Amino acid sequence: MRAASRRHEWYAGASDVGLVRPGNEDAFLMEPPLFAVADGLGGHRAGEVASTVAVETLFAHAPKHADAKGLARAVRAANAAVIEAAEQGRGREGMGTTLTAAMVEGTRIALAHVGDSRAYLLARGELVQLTQDHSLVGDMVRSGTLSAEAARVHPNRSVITRALGSDPNMVADAFEVEASPGDRLLLCTDGLTGMVEDAAIAEVLRTAPSPKAAVARLIAAANDAGGHDNITVVVVDIGADRSREDRTSAATRGNPSADAREPGRSPRRVWLARLAWALALAAAVGGAVLAARGYARSQAYLAVVDGRVAVYRGVPGEFAGAQLHWLEQVTDVPVAGLDPVTAARLARGIRVDGVAAAFDLVAAYRSQTARESNPSAEPTTAP
Repeated sequence: MRAASRRHEWYAGASDVGLVRPGNEDAFLMEPPLFAVADGLGGHRAGEVASTVAVETLFAHAPKHADAKGLARAVRAANAAVIEAAEQGRGREGMGTTLTAAMVEGTRIALAHVGDSRAYLLARGELVQLTQDHSLVGDMVRSGTLSAEAARVHPNRSVITRALGSDPNMVADAFEVEASPGDRLLLCTDGLTGMVEDAAIAEVLRTAPSPKAAVARLIAAANDAGGHDNITVVVVDIGADRSREDRTSAATRGNPSADAREPGRSPRRVWLARLAWALALAAAVGGAVLAARGYARSQAYLAVVDGRVAVYRGVPGEFAGAQLHWLEQVTDVPVAGLDPVTAARLARGIRVDGVAAAFDLVAAYRSQTARESNPSAEPTTAP
């Protein structure tokens, strides 16, 4: 799974040696719903052994469905396997690897991450970095002592603070995010992010017609910028159940529009029919408003008020000039403590089925913020 590519309509991946390194120590895995990238450390082919052992063990221990805690356990198993391989003479002592893994089911993404390989999500056209770099410069950026731009050229940018293969008690970052149909997930090693700025990565993900094209363009961009490291890229298009989409498309093809079924139908008769529907709709607006308000009271959504998660009864927006939402509570959960994708979705409003479900989600977010403030704790699942 190195120096080669595997592709499918909705996902693609490839690894390239770059223009400077004599060999490729990266590895990647594409076994839906599981995807991963790993960047081996240690040189003299030891990094290649570490990354290969990591992805093979991850695959053997991964859960059957998208589950962050289960995926974190698989990463810990991979860590133990890398340590054991070094002890048994495979590779060499001190070898290690990064590992960024994702499980994708519909629009749900579970992630587990160690090191400075990254996961990004192109969400509604905006690029969001899902993972945090476990590196010296990453810590400096988060503390505010170094800018993201300066970090890209810092002489210690390759110093990793957490990796598989060095600590038997290594803890992986693990969390879940809810994406939207049409979003794109990117997993990559620092051979891409060290050479290509996020803005250029976002532009490729926005404009490439397919994951295959996106992978090829990103690797080419990294090589055009110098190709100083191995480059590994996996791109996954997020969407609804594809078999259902196929059935819908087939049903649409088998059920043409009324105008197509009746090619001899006159424009006048079509116009009169549409006018009749418009009049009927106008007459029903009054009753529809009452019905809409009744429906809205059974619904709920989460949003942001003064930097905190707020619960609203109803649905965002208005219908025929009538307000369809009412503030229930501004909670104590800070949005800043949540993962970037959840924070972005809250800014747009997250719909749920009722106020009780909304407060259940608030409880999950509260657990997530508590975990972020205590990273040594056992990973938990957050929607």
